[in-house]
Amino acid sequence: MSSPRSLPRLDPDNRFFWTSGEDGKLRFLQCQDCTTFLHPPRPICFNCLSENVAPSVVPGTGVVDTFTINHQKWSPAMEVPFVIARVAIDGAPGVFLTTNIIDCPVNEVEIGDKVEVSFLHQDDVWLPLFRKVG
Repeated sequence: MSSPRSLPRLDPDNRFFWTSGEDGKLRFLQCQDCTTFLHPPRPICFNCLSENVAPSVVPGTGVVDTFTINHQKWSPAMEVPFVIARVAIDGAPGVFLTTNIIDCPVNEVEIGDKVEVSFLHQDDVWLPLFRKVG
């Protein structure tokens, strides 16, 4: 899916997430006191209420937890159909990322597929998309 996308609004809490793909690494906030991963990004750990949170690199792999195939053309430049998936992120227990599965026919995506991150650079944002592996 190579069409222009709506981009997130960057703020002090989420900027690291949307720009970390510049070096090809996927990052999520992690509490430095209790090790809980936090997504979406927030300044306080929801588990222990610590403010000691910082971005941590994760492997950039995961498993398709669920998905849907979108056939709605939301803008004239959008290519359809495409897969919207929820990916369970390896190395970040409890983190699920809503994303797209790219570079394969939509009818070849299945729950349980192993995937790896691939970043799409648009303006000052690196969108984390995933492709099947293996």
